Amino acid sequence: MDANSTHLERAKELGADRIELYTEPYAAAYGSDKAEAALAQFALAARTAQRVGLGVNAGHDLNLENLGEFCSIPNVLEVSIGHALVSDALEMGLFNAVQAYLSVLNEGNSPPSPKSY
Repeated sequence: MDANSTHLERAKELGADRIELYTEPYAAAYGSDKAEAALAQFALAARTAQRVGLGVNAGHDLNLENLGEFCSIPNVLEVSIGHALVSDALEMGLFNAVQAYLSVLNEGNSPPSPKSY
């Protein structure tokens, strides 16, 4: 769902137990002067969905660069990072790519420098 959707509460009424927030607008804004506002909009959408009893997943264009900040939104249950992880694995190897994503997810940090791969 879009973060600016007016139908977040409606998803619960229709029987959904989770939604996935479509994060491409956040990814596109990341690193610009619009990033903070985009993240705030996603945080509000997540809180709105959680308030009505929906679990929140997120995905689309999340990667090593922007994932850590996005995961500062509380109680996001799952992030879809498969495409970015596989793309990174082609450059740094699967083990190193998984370790880099785990580091970002577990520590909420920026990705490790390329020298640490």
